[in-house]
Amino acid sequence: MRADDVQPSSNEERILVHCDLDAFFASVEILHRNLDPNRPLIIGSDPQGGRGRGIVSTCNYAARTYGIRSAMPIGEAWRRCPGAPFGPGHYINGTRGLYSRASRKVMAILREPAEHFEKAGIDEAYLDITQTVDGDWDAAYALCRELQSSVEEQLGLTASFGIAPTRILAKMSSEINKPNGIFRLLPDETLEFFTGRSLRDVPGIGPKRATQLAEWGFNNVDEAYELGELALGRIAGERFSSWLINVVDGSTSREVSPLRSRKSIGKEHTFAADQTDKEHVLQHLQSLVHHVMTKAKSIGVAGRLCEVKIRYTGFETHTHGRSIPVAMDDVDVFARLAERLFALNVDHKRSIRLIGFRLGQLAMPSTRQAKLLLEEE
Repeated sequence: MRADDVQPSSNEERILVHCDLDAFFASVEILHRNLDPNRPLIIGSDPQGGRGRGIVSTCNYAARTYGIRSAMPIGEAWRRCPGAPFGPGHYINGTRGLYSRASRKVMAILREPAEHFEKAGIDEAYLDITQTVDGDWDAAYALCRELQSSVEEQLGLTASFGIAPTRILAKMSSEINKPNGIFRLLPDETLEFFTGRSLRDVPGIGPKRATQLAEWGFNNVDEAYELGELALGRIAGERFSSWLINVVDGSTSREVSPLRSRKSIGKEHTFAADQTDKEHVLQHLQSLVHHVMTKAKSIGVAGRLCEVKIRYTGFETHTHGRSIPVAMDDVDVFARLAERLFALNVDHKRSIRLIGFRLGQLAMPSTRQAKLLLEEE
C-alpha cells in the first residue's frame, strides 16, 4: 500500500469529481447494434404490443422526450411511444455482459489520473484529484474535459462530470449540464447553488421527507436552510436537520475510497458438468483466489476474511470462512487458507456444481503486513 493511499483529514479542502455516464445502458446498446441514436430506444421486458406487464429498465434521451423513464410500466411506455409498425420506438432486452465490459474500459480511463478512485456503480465513479491538479480548480475543469474527450474518442460514450468540494455536491453537480456536460461548484458558491433548488434535487431526500417539509411551506433547500438547525430540527428531526445544514455548508463527506461502495470482492465458477474430481475443483478455486487478490491489489484494498463457497448437485450450498488478525492482500496467504477450508469441509461423496471465493472484511492498511505463519493455530 502506497503512503499516498492514506485518506486525508476530513476537514481538508478537497477537489472531488463525480462522473456519470449518460444513458449508459442505452448508449452501449446503440453502439453495439449500430442503432440510430435519434430513434427512441427502450430497454426492458417484452412490451407485447402494449400488453406487457413488465417495466422499463432504462432508455435513451430520445425516448425520454416522450416522457418515458426507468421503472415505468412497459405498457405505459408503449402507449407513449409505440414500436414498429405503429410508432418510432425500438424495444429490446438488455445485454448485461456488454455493460460490464464497457464499464471496465471507462473506469480504467477515469482511474488513471485519480489520487483516490471509487467505482460507485457500473456507470458512475468518484475521483479525488486534489493532488493531481495541485489544488487548482481551473486545472480540475481542464482535466475533466480531457477525461470526457478520452471516453468519447476511445469508447464512443459520453459522460457528465461534477466538480465540487464534497461527494454529495459533486454528484449533484454532474446532473446540471447533462448530457455530456461539466459543472464546477467552488467552495464559496454553495449557498448560491442551493437558492431556489428543490429539496428533491438533493440525493437522500425522498418524497416522504419532501412532502413533510412542503406541508410546513418549505419546498426549496434554501428555505429549509434559513430556518436554522434548531427550528428545522423541530419539524424534521435533529439528525436530518444537522445533515441538511452540513450539505449546504459543504461540510459532508470528502472521502473517496473503494471501501465506501464495496463490502467484499468475490468470484464464482459454475462447472459445465458437476465435478467429482476434487483436485480439479481445487485448481479452479486457486484460480479464483488469484483473480480476486489481483482485483484487490488493483483497487488498493486488503481483507481479513477468507470465504469458500461450495454448491453441490441439487443446488445445496455451503459457505466456509476464516478471518485472520490483520487485513492482507497477499495471494499466497489466501490461497493456502482457501485450500485448507476446502480440504476440511468438502464432502468427498458428493459432486460439486459451483466453487467460489470471497475476500471480506476489507480495509485500506497504510503499510504492508508480514505473512502469517498459517501452520500455527
